[in-house]
Amino acid sequence: MTAISLTRVGAMCQRHFYVMRRSWPRLIEMAYWPTMQMVIWGFLSQFLATNSSYVAGAFGVLISGVMLWDVLFRGQLGFSLSFIEELWSRNLANLYCSPLTPLEHILSLVAMSFVRAVIGVVPAMLLAIPFYDFSIFTLGVPLLAFFFNLLFMGCALGLLVTAMILRYGLAAENMAWFLVFFLAPFSCAYYPISVLPGWAQILALGLPSTHVFEGMRAMLFHGTFLWDHFFAAVGLNVLLCLVGIAAYLFSFGRARKLGLLLQVGE
Repeated sequence: MTAISLTRVGAMCQRHFYVMRRSWPRLIEMAYWPTMQMVIWGFLSQFLATNSSYVAGAFGVLISGVMLWDVLFRGQLGFSLSFIEELWSRNLANLYCSPLTPLEHILSLVAMSFVRAVIGVVPAMLLAIPFYDFSIFTLGVPLLAFFFNLLFMGCALGLLVTAMILRYGLAAENMAWFLVFFLAPFSCAYYPISVLPGWAQILALGLPSTHVFEGMRAMLFHGTFLWDHFFAAVGLNVLLCLVGIAAYLFSFGRARKLGLLLQVGE
C-alpha cells in the first residue's frame, strides 16, 4: 500500500486554491448563501418579534410568499438554464449560423421560462391544498397579475445573466443561481417593506417584486387589490426588460464581433 504523501495532498489543495483565486464568482459564492439566509430570516424574525398580531394570519402569507417567490426564481432560472444548456452542449455558435436572430432567441427563452415555471410551481400550489388546507388560487384573477409580473421580472434578470455570460463566459454561470437571491431581502416576500431600514426601502421600491408581494399581502389580509403597486410593478418590469434586452444585444454584438461565440462555452 502506497504511503499517504502530505506533499501531494498539499499540491492538490494548492491547485484548487489557484482556481478559486482566479474566479471571483467562486469566492463570492462561499460567503453568499449563508449571508443571504441570515439577512432574510433575520428581517423576518425581527418583524415577527415586534408584531405579534401578524402571527395569527402569517401562515397563508408565508406559504403564498414561498410559492410566488418560486415563480420569480423558476422564471429567472428557466430562462438562464435554457441559454446555459446551449453552452454546455457547445451549440451556441451553431444556432447563430442559422437564420435565428437574437430577438427570436430571446422570445424562445421567454417561452421556455414560462413552461419551466409552470411545471415547477403549479404542482406545489396544488399539493398545498390537501397538505395544508390552503389554496393560493383563492386569490383569483390577481394571482395572474402577480404570476406574470414575477415571471417577466425573472426573464429580465435572465437577460442580464445571459449578457454577463456572453461577456465573461461560463465563469459567470453562478450568477444564474445567486443574482435573484441577492434581491431576495429587498423583495419583501415574507415581511412588509416597513421592516427594512430606510436606505433599503428606497432600493426595495425600485424592484417589481416588492410591489407584487405588497399587493399579495393586501389581498390576503384585506381582500384589496392595490392598483398603485400593480402599475408600479408593470412599469418597473418594462424598464427592467428594456435594460435586459439592451444588455443582451450589446454583449451578443460584442461577442460576435470578437469571435467569442465560438469560445464562450469553453
